[in-house]
Amino acid sequence: MKITVREMDGADIGAVSELRVRGWRAAYAGLVPQEYLDAMSAEEDAARRRQWFSRPERTSRDLVAVGEGGPVGWISYGPWRGEAPAAPGAGEVYALYAAPELIGTGIGRRLLDEAHARMRGEGFEESALWVLAGNERARRFYERAGYRADGEAQDDPYDGIVLTELRYLRAL
Repeated sequence: MKITVREMDGADIGAVSELRVRGWRAAYAGLVPQEYLDAMSAEEDAARRRQWFSRPERTSRDLVAVGEGGPVGWISYGPWRGEAPAAPGAGEVYALYAAPELIGTGIGRRLLDEAHARMRGEGFEESALWVLAGNERARRFYERAGYRADGEAQDDPYDGIVLTELRYLRAL
């Protein structure tokens, strides 16, 4: 499959929202309450994403991996959003999803590599991200890409269940 990586545009929002919802359902089954996953809506996600995407003060950047039928992967990155920076000059990968049936084909790595290159070009020296402690597949993926857990954790509530996210860092 021929894949190209490019900047996301408004016409990609519906496909990206569908990828995000499908990605959550595949990656977080058994980790996030099923009721939460079942209630997710690509249409509602797209409506929120359209509002956010059109904001002039938006500092995030979004890339899509495009195959023959449209977007098959998406990454969002930008400046570190935490209260205190992970390190001076830190950027953050906010989200990364590939179509669940294409996981393991290199799409996620292509998107991550492109985001890293662009982050370096924007002056970031380090990349941070948060990953659910129980998401072993994602943790292995990021570790193979050079990320390491730095010992920081935060709790995220989902339908009354608190899940722990671990912070990972990587030099750019």
